[in-house]
Amino acid sequence: MRNGLDSQDKKLIAELTRDGQLSPGKVAEEIGVTAPTVRSRMKNLIKAGALKVVGMVNPAKTKGLTVALVGISLRSHEQLDEKLDLIGSLPRVNWCAVVTGRYDIIVEIICSDDIGDLYDFLDQDLSTVGGINSSESFVVMKSRRKWLFLPDAVIEGFNK
Repeated sequence: MRNGLDSQDKKLIAELTRDGQLSPGKVAEEIGVTAPTVRSRMKNLIKAGALKVVGMVNPAKTKGLTVALVGISLRSHEQLDEKLDLIGSLPRVNWCAVVTGRYDIIVEIICSDDIGDLYDFLDQDLSTVGGINSSESFVVMKSRRKWLFLPDAVIEGFNK
């Protein structure tokens, strides 16, 4: 998406954000294009990495999930992109971002209700990244408007 999203792409994404189960025909009807146009645009957006249609979970309504934020300070900023990629590929990570302020990277992880999952993330997963000066963890006790795209480690647990 070198040139960004055009107005039709934005309308398509807005409709799917409201309801990801809408058929291409229904989306087409809502935004004033044809169903083949919707399918083609969706295919292009997905291929470009700008859109992913998935099932999301509300952690407040799903027993057995704990959400935690981890602030990470790196020893050096020389390999910031590499560290972000490594952390983002860890199995419990939902998302991570380079941020301004006290920390270099903020990570959202999804764990089972067992606090041992958070410990394992800090002790085992994060230690594989290296170059970390310190971290601070925050367990989310309650949130609003929070929907989760489950990371691989959680999906594996759901499939057992």
